[in-house]
Amino acid sequence: MKSLLFFAPLFKPHARRLALALLLSLVTLAAGTALLGVSGWFLTATALTALGVSFNLFAPSAMVRGFSFIRILSRYFEKLVGHNATLTLLSDLRRWLFAALFPRLPLADRSLRHGDLVTRMTADIDALDTIFLLAIGPFLAALVLGGAVSAVLFAILPEAAWIYLGAIVTSVIVIPAILARATKALGRDAVEAAATLRAHVLDAIAGHDDLVAFGQTGFVAARFDAASNALARLRNRQGLTTTVAAGAVQAVTGLALLAIVFVGLNAVEAGTMDGPVLAGLIFAALGSFEATAVIVRSIGKLGASLASAERLHQIATAPIAISDPARPVACPAAGAIAFDAITFAYPNAEPLLCNLSLTVAPGEHIAISGLSGVGKSSLLHLMLRLHDPQAGAIHIDGIDIRDIAQADLHAHVALLSQDSPIFLDTVRNNLLIARPGATDADLYAALGTARLETTIRALPKGLDTIVGETGATLSAGQARRLCLARTLLAPASIVLLDEPTAGLDRETELALFADFPDALAGRTVLLATHASLPEATPFKKLVLTGGRLREIG
Repeated sequence: MKSLLFFAPLFKPHARRLALALLLSLVTLAAGTALLGVSGWFLTATALTALGVSFNLFAPSAMVRGFSFIRILSRYFEKLVGHNATLTLLSDLRRWLFAALFPRLPLADRSLRHGDLVTRMTADIDALDTIFLLAIGPFLAALVLGGAVSAVLFAILPEAAWIYLGAIVTSVIVIPAILARATKALGRDAVEAAATLRAHVLDAIAGHDDLVAFGQTGFVAARFDAASNALARLRNRQGLTTTVAAGAVQAVTGLALLAIVFVGLNAVEAGTMDGPVLAGLIFAALGSFEATAVIVRSIGKLGASLASAERLHQIATAPIAISDPARPVACPAAGAIAFDAITFAYPNAEPLLCNLSLTVAPGEHIAISGLSGVGKSSLLHLMLRLHDPQAGAIHIDGIDIRDIAQADLHAHVALLSQDSPIFLDTVRNNLLIARPGATDADLYAALGTARLETTIRALPKGLDTIVGETGATLSAGQARRLCLARTLLAPASIVLLDEPTAGLDRETELALFADFPDALAGRTVLLATHASLPEATPFKKLVLTGGRLREIG
């Protein structure tokens, strides 16, 4: 519950709409209860009055129609306002979570798998709507309406009032409390099992080629089946527990109605109550239990929602891996880059880089080769301060990059990697990420340098043509050139190229390598690749081995 209170400040901007949704929910339940009560009284009175000759039909029928219209309108606007407020709140939660995560990436807890992180940013946020939309509103509305019906019973049929009050308290508070306690552990385990299942799926997709090559698809399928079955068992138990609770609420409701009928019939027989009034009370009491079904369903998911809130709280309050200096200095616009005796290792792993030193002159192009896993990408990540070295320092024009604000550093250093994303959006919006204020002339200039201008101009809508997710509507070479154009558009004097030709055929790879020198002229370039560069490529070639660099060729 403490984790839920952690999100309380995010509720404040939406408090009015959530309160309006609660009021509309109460009006809907009250109108439904009144509709049943008036209808029961009206129909019974009509039947008992000789064919309605001496009975005023108009006022009760008008009340029935009025309560019907009120219920329909309030239900519509309750859904409209409530869902709008909740979805807006969940959208704000996602933005807040991304903002909280960015300073904490990479997460210090490297045991958190990619699939689990995706689950926390999507499914865990979605799980919170059970609390915001389904639980709080019906719970409060049921309490208010139950109190109102109890007050009417105390005034008209006091012998039945205590029975009804006990039944409504049991249905709205006691049974949901027992259900919440019974499903808390189940909900937590189900959330963890769902996260494990998603992680298995994403791991299998990412490692598909290796799994096929090494004949491990059967093992992965068996692991997926085991995780899927574990999740199914937990959800079945959760559903069974919720069903039992719903049955208990229905039983309590039935007993309460029987008690009202029994006490009411005695009152009718004694002449202290009219039959039509009793019928109205019975139907009104029945209508007041309407919200209990929603409460039980939502409370059945409360354990999962609480677990999701705890998981979100955990990553949102994780220690910041890389922090800005208290008094940052400006990043030099140009200057030599110096890696001074760098030693770096990931937690609980052997050092990748050992006392590594390298000086890169302004405008110089360096190509670093080496086997996969030797630390090429890690070296570039250190330049971006995605990690800090355990020993040594990196300087730009003599200034330690740890003395520079990260936003300022990232404005001067651009990264093009094999994983550089292309979004399901227009060519224009994919490019404007690098420089939001760029003009069409700027965009076409960058595309021209990346040798993609002719292709984009030939598209039906030019810059406003939508490209598929991950660039699916472009060839592999065109997609990589679009990423290169975005990198060129960034006002960065230092460009890091991390395996930028991975996954391309050799012809496309050679064409891209041939374009790099001219496209990146005037910028300092560090290229990490395991591919062989063309002989004529004017890069200073180094190889990383044993945690150190040595010049080749």
